[in-house]
Parts: sequence; C-alpha cells; structure tokens
Amino acid sequence: MRTRIKFCGCTSVADAQLAVAAGVDAIGVIFAAESPRRTDLARAREIALAVPAFVELVAVFVDPVATEIEEAVRAGFTPQFSGAEAAALIETTSAARYVKVFRIAADAVSDPQVFALRAQPYQRATWMFETEVAGRSGGTGQSFRWETARELAGERLFIVSGGLTPENVGDCVRRVRPYAVDVRSGIETAGAKDPQKMRAFVRAVKEADAQA
Repeated sequence: MRTRIKFCGCTSVADAQLAVAAGVDAIGVIFAAESPRRTDLARAREIALAVPAFVELVAVFVDPVATEIEEAVRAGFTPQFSGAEAAALIETTSAARYVKVFRIAADAVSDPQVFALRAQPYQRATWMFETEVAGRSGGTGQSFRWETARELAGERLFIVSGGLTPENVGDCVRRVRPYAVDVRSGIETAGAKDPQKMRAFVRAVKEADAQA
C-alpha cells in the first residue's frame, strides 16, 4: 500500500501550490486559535480554490464549536480533531469521516486493550498518532516510538505525526507501514515552507514505499 502524505500548516495559496507541486495527497489548514499558523475561514476558502481535485483538504481543530466544524465541512475540508473533543460532537458534525488525534509519550509502552476502550467512541475516525508534550496540542517537532502506533492500531489504518523530517520519514515508513504521514515543521525553514525540504520529504516516502 502506498503511504499517503499530508503537509500541515499551510497558511497561504503559495504554500498550497508548493505542496501540490511537491506531490502531496493532503493539505492541512490549522484553525486552532493557539497556533501561530492559524488560518481563518476566508483564507482557508482561498486555499481550497487553489487546490486541484484529488488533493484532500484537512481542517485542523482543537476543541472547536459545532458551527466551526460545519462551516469547514461545507467549504470542502475533512475535519481533524486534535483536542479533547467529545465523540458525540464529532460524530454529529463531521459528515462521513474525520481524523482523530491520539497522543503518545516519547517513551510510551501502551496497552492496546486499554487504548481500544479510549478510541471506541470515535466510530468513523481515521486515527492519527503524534507525540505527547505537556501543554501542547500538536506541532511539537518531537517524535515518539513509532512501533507503539502499530501496536495500538493493529490492522486499522493509521497516520503518524510528530518529529518527521526528510531524513527520518523513510525509516518510519519502512518500520511501521503507516497509512499516511503528517508533517509540518519538518518541511519548514525559519517557520516558512521550504520547497527543497518538501520535495525531499515526498521523495523519501516514495523511496521507502518502493523498498518495503
């Protein structure tokens, strides 16, 4: 199975165009108020218009209200929930599908049965695993033990995020065969999307797929 690639934290049409040119499968736009890369709905719609068919648009939320989710869905975005959102809210406002983020400590050894009970309410979710850092809702630039994601997900499709770079993403793909990988700071230089790093990240994933 080919590993999908999502570039997160696109804040402009130019960022989105760079991502498309690099060959990504999905573009993440951050709606979380705490993020320095936060994008409002008007700008998100501009980005959406610049993205061709077959490239997924993802709206990244942290504890949104229902109207925010509904507006993003109407604009063509798949929601990603990175906070403590109640399953009832997510399941009733997210149309057919969504991404739910679960955080893992860098050195965690987790019990799949305990995790299954935690994740069970999110029936339609695609699971994303990223690094747990106290006081942060994502974008930490730190990685965790990738095998933990495979152990928790079992046969279910999952996404790996957190600390991925062009230098290490190939190792992640070969070791745990995720459905998709998600990157933000790993393809940036001084807080801006770096075309060379973006292309190198995509190339590393493709090379790892070919070797797996």
